[in-house]
Amino acid sequence: MELRVLQYFLAIAREQSIIRAAESLHLSQPTLSTQIKNLEEELGKQLLIRGTKGSRKVTLTDEGMILRMRAEEILELVKKTEKEVTLTNDIVMGDILIGTGETDAVRILAQAAKSLQNTAPGIHYHICSGNSTFVMEQLDKGLLDFGIVFGPVDLTKYNALKIPARDVWGVLMRKDSPLALKETISPADLWEQPLIISQQEEKGGALTQWLKCQISDLNIAATYNLIFNASLMVDEGLGYAVCLDKIINTTGNSGLCFRPLNPGLEAEMSIIWKKYQIFSKPAEKYIAVLKKHLNADQT
Repeated sequence: MELRVLQYFLAIAREQSIIRAAESLHLSQPTLSTQIKNLEEELGKQLLIRGTKGSRKVTLTDEGMILRMRAEEILELVKKTEKEVTLTNDIVMGDILIGTGETDAVRILAQAAKSLQNTAPGIHYHICSGNSTFVMEQLDKGLLDFGIVFGPVDLTKYNALKIPARDVWGVLMRKDSPLALKETISPADLWEQPLIISQQEEKGGALTQWLKCQISDLNIAATYNLIFNASLMVDEGLGYAVCLDKIINTTGNSGLCFRPLNPGLEAEMSIIWKKYQIFSKPAEKYIAVLKKHLNADQT
């Protein structure tokens, strides 16, 4: 497969039309159609379902959807590699990609980046939000330089630095909720309540053990991937969101409040990267500064 042809295929997937894709690529329609037909023959799979004359819209087959996902990853990795290789040796500049869940510990990463800003203004930081599964998948594919994950780390696959901060689990709720009268929240307080929990915790984890019951026995009103979206559901009265502290602002005019769990439940965090990874110059510079920053916090 040629990278050029993958770009052609993604243009068709985006436009849902060979005619419009050809126009955007400044190619003739027959040329583009031939390129895609050759790609299908090379893979031995049909990638597109062509519409009838009355409908020029094209849709992707199951194999086409797989190729679209992989082609986007391949081209993004090629773009990242080209940037790293073509940078000069004298100037440290380029991109650093960091995957993380929502946590106040991002401040620590930002502090390290800020300390580099004067000496290496050409370094740009890109934060990709997602749960630990997403972060590790993107790291394994080479699409991220670093990731923040919660809980234990597989040290056979990743190098890790402990972050000297712990997020506290608790419940985000409306200030007029009955549980807002309590200073802390016990497992029994939540057993009969409509809950909004993270998609990762829905599969089981430390929170499930703390609740002392199965997720299937609880009243799960909704699940979330980003706590900001969950906070909107809480604000509308859908339920109580079990989440980490310091992410949603509950001060001032906010109609929400946060109550910690009792017994307390905390989340350990680490910043990780693939073992034997060859860093780009910006990533190498950044991790050195971050290590100094973390060591200074621990002394």
